[in-house]
Amino acid sequence: MKAAGYILLMLAASVNCFASRTLVDEAGRTVILPDHPHRLICLIPSVVDDVYALGAGSDVIAVSDFTKYPQEAKLKPSIGVPLTPSIEAIVSLHPDLVIASADTNRQDTIRQLEHVGVAVFVLDPHGLEGILSSITNLGKDLGREEAATRLVSQLRARFDAVRARVKDKPAVRVLMPIWYDPVITIGKHAFITEIIAAAGGKSVTDDIAQEWPQISLETVIERAPDALVLVQGSRMAVTDIENRPGWKTLAAIRNHRIYLVDERLELPSPVAFDALEDLAKQLHP
Repeated sequence: MKAAGYILLMLAASVNCFASRTLVDEAGRTVILPDHPHRLICLIPSVVDDVYALGAGSDVIAVSDFTKYPQEAKLKPSIGVPLTPSIEAIVSLHPDLVIASADTNRQDTIRQLEHVGVAVFVLDPHGLEGILSSITNLGKDLGREEAATRLVSQLRARFDAVRARVKDKPAVRVLMPIWYDPVITIGKHAFITEIIAAAGGKSVTDDIAQEWPQISLETVIERAPDALVLVQGSRMAVTDIENRPGWKTLAAIRNHRIYLVDERLELPSPVAFDALEDLAKQLHP
């Protein structure tokens, strides 16, 4: 028997021996879990942030590429990019539990891990309430219900405090381009749209049904945002937008009203609430 096959069989046996709970994940899958999973692998960066925020960072044995929050998580071994993680690397680490994302990780990855007996719990947060719901479900998953309850309460309090501070301020009409060619932005159901609204802004594309719609430059010009929100350090710099044909017709560009936020705004996890507070201070100093 090849060494890789032996590892797979041993892992499957060890997982099945200790698995004694059954939970339904956010993809509707029934998952059999150990009572106390301690060897955790997170397949996307936002899940890493969730796990650390619940106080289980020491249980994380591997993360995916692009993990930045919290800082100490960057020291963990990587199992590759979220879209195509290394199944062999995951199996070799003998995880008690792998935590995945329905939005980012492929079904094929999840099926391969299930096939060799690795427990995979899938999160699928949509909107700010979805982030909080995923934290609650992950708390049950990890046996950290009390920590999850406290964390959700703290995040709600921070959210409510920001909304209270800006509620009487005029909403700043903004466009958040994720990319410029073609123009990809945020729609009605994207959690970033909710963050912008809570921070005292209004996305000019908040009526579009898709989470991440593609629109034309003509549509951007028609909607005439007063300002742009850009992710600092992304592949798209301010000069990229300013120098694109047609964009200079926007008042937001002519008036240099561009608000810069960091990547925390894009993570459906607790650090998104840090980004909320930062954006609110920029929109309404």
